[in-house]
Amino acid sequence: MNRDSEAPYLEEYGPLLCGIDEAGRGPLCGPVCAAAVILGPETNLDGLNDSKKLSEARREALYEQIITSAYWGVGLAEPEEIDRLNILHATFLAMRRAVESLPVLPSFALVDGNRVGELPCPSICVVKGDALCPSIAAASVLAKVTRDRLMQALDKEYPQYLLAKHKGYPTAEHYRRIFTYGVAPFYRKSFLKNLEQHRTDSNFS
Repeated sequence: MNRDSEAPYLEEYGPLLCGIDEAGRGPLCGPVCAAAVILGPETNLDGLNDSKKLSEARREALYEQIITSAYWGVGLAEPEEIDRLNILHATFLAMRRAVESLPVLPSFALVDGNRVGELPCPSICVVKGDALCPSIAAASVLAKVTRDRLMQALDKEYPQYLLAKHKGYPTAEHYRRIFTYGVAPFYRKSFLKNLEQHRTDSNFS
């Protein structure tokens, strides 16, 4: 992935151009995770792409390259914040925290998607930016790997939910585990309002 799509922004705002993306808006549990990445001018991340298009092994390899060759920051919004704010505004909060955790303030941010919340720097949305802009793709990888690792850590503490397998997403197996073992503290209560209806509709009784 070359940086042609970022060239106009690099020319106008300089090298402290930041890409921002998130992971974990859809799962039933755990935090939503955002990452912010400022790539160096000589950084070459072979095979970089939207994290959803990469294998787990490739994401892990790129993750290690990113954290050793770029400025980066990660921000989380926890389940109770998601329940209080809603997932959209919790995602904006995680993005702001990611930018605030960078070691330098970006001159400009490219944010994946079509909406962005308040950030401590000027920004613009880029639809499907994780497939177009290397800095956003790098942030996509960082956010995805970070959140997956959090789910794997939770899996060791709560193995009955199989979190390492489905990463918290609403699979049939995940619902079966919730029906069997109950709603643990790390679940997003606002995402489970219709849990009983789902049990009835899916014949999980």
